[in-house]
Amino acid sequence: MNKDITLLTSESVTEGHPDKVCDMISDALLDAYLEEDPSAHVALETMASEDTVFIAGEVASFAKVDVKNKAREVICEIGYDSKEKGIDGKEPSNYRSYFGGKAWEPVPGSDKYYLHMFAKEQPDWNWENKEVRDKIYKMINWWLDKGLGGFRIDAIINIKKDTSFPSYEPDGDDGLVSCVKMVEETDGVGEFLEEMKHETFEKYDAFTVGEVFNMKEDELREFVGDDGHFSSMFDFSAHELTYGEHGWYDSKPVDFKRWREILFASQKEMEGIGFKANIIENHDEPRGASRYLPEYAQNEMGKKMLATTSILLRGIPFIYQGQEIGMTNCHRNDISEYDDISTKDQYQVAIDEGCTKEEALACCYENSRDNARTPMQWSADENGGFSAHAPWLAVNPNYKEINVSEQEGRADSVLSYYKELIKLRKSPEYEETFVYGNVEPVYEDTDTVFGFMRMGKENRQKILVAANYGKEAVSLPLPGTAKKLLLSNAGRRKLADADHITLESLETAVVLLKA
Repeated sequence: MNKDITLLTSESVTEGHPDKVCDMISDALLDAYLEEDPSAHVALETMASEDTVFIAGEVASFAKVDVKNKAREVICEIGYDSKEKGIDGKEPSNYRSYFGGKAWEPVPGSDKYYLHMFAKEQPDWNWENKEVRDKIYKMINWWLDKGLGGFRIDAIINIKKDTSFPSYEPDGDDGLVSCVKMVEETDGVGEFLEEMKHETFEKYDAFTVGEVFNMKEDELREFVGDDGHFSSMFDFSAHELTYGEHGWYDSKPVDFKRWREILFASQKEMEGIGFKANIIENHDEPRGASRYLPEYAQNEMGKKMLATTSILLRGIPFIYQGQEIGMTNCHRNDISEYDDISTKDQYQVAIDEGCTKEEALACCYENSRDNARTPMQWSADENGGFSAHAPWLAVNPNYKEINVSEQEGRADSVLSYYKELIKLRKSPEYEETFVYGNVEPVYEDTDTVFGFMRMGKENRQKILVAANYGKEAVSLPLPGTAKKLLLSNAGRRKLADADHITLESLETAVVLLKA
């Protein structure tokens, strides 16, 4: 291990010596990195500051922005990236990156370009190169040897390219087409994923959850399940409802009935296959409480209701930091207050399409990933109790009202409810039903009720989950005779009627029915 590498810690960066760090990293880091020196990866991953970026695409380590040109030159030189010659002095094809702008970047001192489907600091690895794949597997196994239990695998569908890199009909006035088009037109990613599983995860019985977009309709069983590429994959079906035709500026609010319909469809397609990972938010999405709840429901009752209809679905619940206390989207006064590259791109798209600054910022408030990246709100102290120093993003101003410290001591808080919800799902008496039981939708003929049955297979249990997302109370016939009220977000202790239930606005109830 090169001694210079050991000095590359977050303390070095935050103590105000970026130039010194840059000098140390430029050659020593790249030598160690390309040799797959595990210590280099550890050192890189400790550099947690706003000055760090990914340099190597989907499965990568951290490196300083100051050496990005050096890193790109070396990666391009050894042929580890996706690199092509230009055509008549222009880019090899007309792809637009996920973050906007051209997806090809010129390689200094040559007539070649490298592909970056995300930021230009993230050259795409060339997965057709066996040496690249072997080095990635070696890195994965190094972590698994340390006892790591599994991986979340990001943007993995993008590793397979059509290496002829054809141009397509532009889908915008910029003359470019989304790089997604090339991914959708390309087959064979499963061969890479299966090889990676056999060379790494399978040997350790590791858990894997894939971030998979653009999967073809007939490929679900190949991706998840007992023989799938991954143990599970995130359910992004609801997130896809929020896409605008041209960008954030023309995205539509989530329609409740369509949201309910698509979630139930996603549940249905997994029967007999495996488990999806259920989410209402993550680091790439705005806060679920702000996205899926109408304005009148963005309170503690509504947040508990949303939690119930997510956590008790069939699948693996993923709870993102801050979700358990009901953190919300964060208003910003200027685009300079955002850090996310995609937010800045979408803001400019909105401005270019004639939106006012206020309208463009409203789009960002509703859709930006930075909403989920504000510091965790631990207390009402300065910076939300997250840090004594100013963090990379300003804390959401509502931290004085929404924070862990305030909710820990309150029995009726969102945090306390999440604990009760998780306790119920994992209880020995009902665990088999909540984990393995099927989902049967009910009350689909209503406009505001999200209702489903969890049907136990071996134990024959029937558990009703019903939530009223509307403004008015609703009276509902129970799909069976009530035996016991298991959980309520309204403090209800028992049911008044064994055959009917009246749910007030934003009320949810979990009811055990007689078998």
